[in-house]
Amino acid sequence: MQLVDNETFFQQLSTLFESSAKSGSIWLTHKRLTYEGGDAHMSSELDDMKEFPCLVRVTDGKEAKFSTIVQPPNLEKFHAAYGAVLKSSMTSLRKRDKKREKQRAEEAARKKRRLQEEVAIEGPKRGAGRHKRQRKIRAALRLEESKKKAQEREEAKARAKAS
Repeated sequence: MQLVDNETFFQQLSTLFESSAKSGSIWLTHKRLTYEGGDAHMSSELDDMKEFPCLVRVTDGKEAKFSTIVQPPNLEKFHAAYGAVLKSSMTSLRKRDKKREKQRAEEAARKKRRLQEEVAIEGPKRGAGRHKRQRKIRAALRLEESKKKAQEREEAKARAKAS
């Protein structure tokens, strides 16, 4: 992890956003920097009044890893510049495909409605229409299996939420 000053950090961050505009991910982390060397103390009454620097890290998960330390007096200036860099890089984000989401939701609703419908088995047992009746019997059996699987999934979700 490479530690750089704030200006270099913004330059490298903007080039990283440009390089990953078409594909890729970038991870940004902010952390309060409390370690100053020596033994680290869990807490004390001085921690409440003391202002700590902020550690900002950036990685693309591969080779680019760099960070900067922002001192408390420079924090507002840093966040203003940081926000500007983030806003300028947000233009390369892909929009959500709401059409596909809507299709998937409609398909799920159709499947639920189909599970609620009963298959009416009618027609003669022998003679003309026999194959149609057999198809309906098989469809009714598949529907029952689907209902059982759906119920098992719902129970599994309920158990997962409960634990």
